[in-house]
Amino acid sequence: MVSGTLFQCRRNSWPPEEYVSRATLQLLDDDSAAPPQQAWRRRLNGHAKFLKEFSVTFTEAIKMVRLGLRLWSYVREEASYGRKAPIDPFTKESTKPSASQGVPLGGMGSGSISRGFRGEFRHWQILPGLCDASPVMANQYSIFVSRDGGAKNYASVLAPGGHEDLGKPSDQGISSWGWNLSGQHSSYHALFPRAWTIYDGEPDPELKVSCRQISPFIPHNYRDSSLPTAVFVYTLVNTGKERAKVSLLLTWANSIGGVSHLSGDHVNEPFIGGDGVSGVLLHHKTAKDNPPVTFAIAACETQNVNVTVQPWFGLSEGDSVTARDVWLKMTRDGEFDRENFGTGQSMPSSPGETPCAAVSASVWVEPHGRSTVAFAVAWCSPRVKFLKGSSYYRRYTKYFGTSENSAKELVHYALTNYKKWEEDIEKWQSPILMDPKLPEWYKFTLFNELYFLVAGGTVWIDTPLTPENSRHYQHHLGNDENTNINITAAEFNPKDSAVVELMKSSYVGTDGMASENGENGHPLRDDGGVALEELHCPAAFVEPYYVSDDVGRFLYLEGVEYIMWCTYDVHFYASFALLNLFPKIELSIQREFAKAVLSEDGRKVRFLAEGNCGIRKVRGAVPHDLGTHDPWNEMNAYNIHDTSQWKDLNPKFVLQVYRDFAATGDMSFGVDVWPSVRAAMEYMEQFDRDKDGLIENDGFPDQTYDTWTVHGVSAYCGCLWIAALQAAAAMAFQIGDKEFAEICKAKFLKAKYAFEAKLWNGSYFSYDSGSSSNSRSIQADQLAGQWYTASSGLPNLFDDHKIRCALQKILDFNVLKIRGGRMGAVNGMHPNGKVDDTCMQSREIWTGVTYAVAATMILAGMEDQAFTTAEGIFTAGWSDEGYGYWFQTPEAWTTDGHFRSLIYMRPLAIWGMQWALSRPRAILEAPKINIMDRIESSPVGLISLLHHHEPGVRKIGSRKKCFGSSALHCAC
Repeated sequence: MVSGTLFQCRRNSWPPEEYVSRATLQLLDDDSAAPPQQAWRRRLNGHAKFLKEFSVTFTEAIKMVRLGLRLWSYVREEASYGRKAPIDPFTKESTKPSASQGVPLGGMGSGSISRGFRGEFRHWQILPGLCDASPVMANQYSIFVSRDGGAKNYASVLAPGGHEDLGKPSDQGISSWGWNLSGQHSSYHALFPRAWTIYDGEPDPELKVSCRQISPFIPHNYRDSSLPTAVFVYTLVNTGKERAKVSLLLTWANSIGGVSHLSGDHVNEPFIGGDGVSGVLLHHKTAKDNPPVTFAIAACETQNVNVTVQPWFGLSEGDSVTARDVWLKMTRDGEFDRENFGTGQSMPSSPGETPCAAVSASVWVEPHGRSTVAFAVAWCSPRVKFLKGSSYYRRYTKYFGTSENSAKELVHYALTNYKKWEEDIEKWQSPILMDPKLPEWYKFTLFNELYFLVAGGTVWIDTPLTPENSRHYQHHLGNDENTNINITAAEFNPKDSAVVELMKSSYVGTDGMASENGENGHPLRDDGGVALEELHCPAAFVEPYYVSDDVGRFLYLEGVEYIMWCTYDVHFYASFALLNLFPKIELSIQREFAKAVLSEDGRKVRFLAEGNCGIRKVRGAVPHDLGTHDPWNEMNAYNIHDTSQWKDLNPKFVLQVYRDFAATGDMSFGVDVWPSVRAAMEYMEQFDRDKDGLIENDGFPDQTYDTWTVHGVSAYCGCLWIAALQAAAAMAFQIGDKEFAEICKAKFLKAKYAFEAKLWNGSYFSYDSGSSSNSRSIQADQLAGQWYTASSGLPNLFDDHKIRCALQKILDFNVLKIRGGRMGAVNGMHPNGKVDDTCMQSREIWTGVTYAVAATMILAGMEDQAFTTAEGIFTAGWSDEGYGYWFQTPEAWTTDGHFRSLIYMRPLAIWGMQWALSRPRAILEAPKINIMDRIESSPVGLISLLHHHEPGVRKIGSRKKCFGSSALHCAC
């Protein structure tokens, strides 16, 4: 249970002095060894309580029984092929989720390992889409201290003992080690991508130890931010009168999580590298024909630091060297034999064995002196393979090659460059951390929510699709019935720098790539341009419109429980993080979806909610996701509803594209994706059935709230639509498509009037225009379109009074009526002050939506209300009195704190708040006059444009240079 003080008090600061003595902080105040003033903090003896998962009510279960049966059948069918269904609520992890998470290791897209705040290495995501949450307890740091005279000796694992997986102390395994740390005087301080663990006199009262964990997550650095490595820098301060020999030990199992170490054929190998970097390579043979993985554990030898290794030891009594032997050797000598470096590769492990390795670094610390020891860990799996066969090389192979042995080069690079990483990280974070106007909780939560870009199952590949992948996919399609994939694509002629949209689609067969002599198999026109509409390949294999910015291709999961890549309705909220920090990746994702809009995949799919069938991907519809087991090639892994009928995806695409276009000033990007923007807008015309300019929902959950039914015009989708109309008009005007700009302007004016007439009730926009019991509910997310409009520098959709009035209503009802505002904004609230319990999602608090509402408040000049709203997510999710969701922020929790879907993408929307607080110059200096007033035409002409839209070949505009006021780098 949560403490009763959770909703009764408010803290304004979490000073490090509450966790570490002032004297120790002063001793460590050098070379970044001391924890920062702003950080998330815990004591190591803090209890990692188990988390409580949500459950559906009896009424909700009855409503979903048919869906549940179909989903159960689908999960079993996928399991029969050795695959995990993208949504599987029936299979539970063997490790019960607990409040134990900490800052993950490594950069983005190369597999990740998390580290709990008490020191355990857990949540292994080395293979794409697979996550093993259980800790590998053999992976530990330990310390051994002996002082001159031998009267005082200490030996302990640097993590609290008492873990249920340790076994009996009499064993030959890790239970025989000294688990002597109480954690009472040790503390953890997290400010992603770094973390500090301070041992304030534990286990040696006269030795202060700081362990600083550093990962290469560096905004705008597209090289180092892809590296699968982390550094651990130990600072040792001797406050005693005797000289102390301090030996630090890193032990590591040859495992990628779970029981993978038991499969056999794993090999360990010592190495000595350059610049004093030495350690052990652990070659791991994966199961099920997955690519191999090699770990490197290493330390840096200096004039004062001596590095030795134990290349192999086991955890069982029959092993030639056991964990107990390792501990006794370190306790006696403080180091291993130097000859161990010459032992070469070990024999492959037998099934059932747990091969481990160890690296020791020892140093003498003088009385009142200090020393530094640096370790590094790297994991190298250069090739990423998805379950349906497609394989790619990861991004970092562009710089370190495709051999698993490059793990050795990775640890060397990390140990010789981490100081520069820290300089860049501090330069990035300091302006925010030093801003006195920002609440302290917001500063460190803003950075810590970025954990998801490492631990959210990210995949970052270097190269585009290869011929092997193409042939595999063609063969795969050939075995499916009803294959019918069409492409309408943009044609770009580099000679005249013009873009022409071909508004006709052509059938693309499954007989392989075109056989002409164009580059990458593309047929060439006489003028040298690539005629994309002539490609004979699946739509997914149309190359990006242009690739002058080489950032590879990037995927991240909706969540570790919802295994779908780049889920677009959720990316709508999360994308502010990428746009702020890695804008080239954000533009590359938008290009992927722009290509997808113009493709069609005619393979049949059964939709589980209703049991009806349809095709996998409809031309003109934005896909829900880029796939699960064959991303890019097999999109729309989500099969609960037919998302081609969803009303939010297409407007969200248009809004994101315009925001990115306006923020980066990248005219090339705008010109390239414009055909898809126009196609997405035209696709939505079918949903305006009464011709009032507004799209209507169809009486089922046809948007991101996929259990919450909507009837008629809805506040959420309707607001997104009118925002998209304005954004499309603005973009069309800047691209040069004046005709379409005028069409969108006419629809915008008409739709805006209808929207307000149907939904504005005097204080907020009603949930929908239907007559159901919740049609007048107060939806927290009712101004999502206004959020993007203001974020993009466009004129407000409604007058200021209505915007502020609706936001105040949300604050008063959805926020403050739930535990005094200490939990975030509940999705739905009746006007009588009762939570809307129409369905599971209406009664939930969505963390990312709460951040989005707060961002909208900031843009409306309501900063105090914004931070009050968002602080509820911190209090319930991150504070020490809360529910324990740090570094695993879920999609949702109920009003009693039970979670749904841990480690979820949408909470990255907190960066929407930061965007609102510090919009780039290109947005702030946008023309102040209404863009709609710049599109001139007579009322008669506008009306006629709504009825006469000529398809065909149309010149859109010339490529132009970027906007001069852009604050971000573009590709021009």
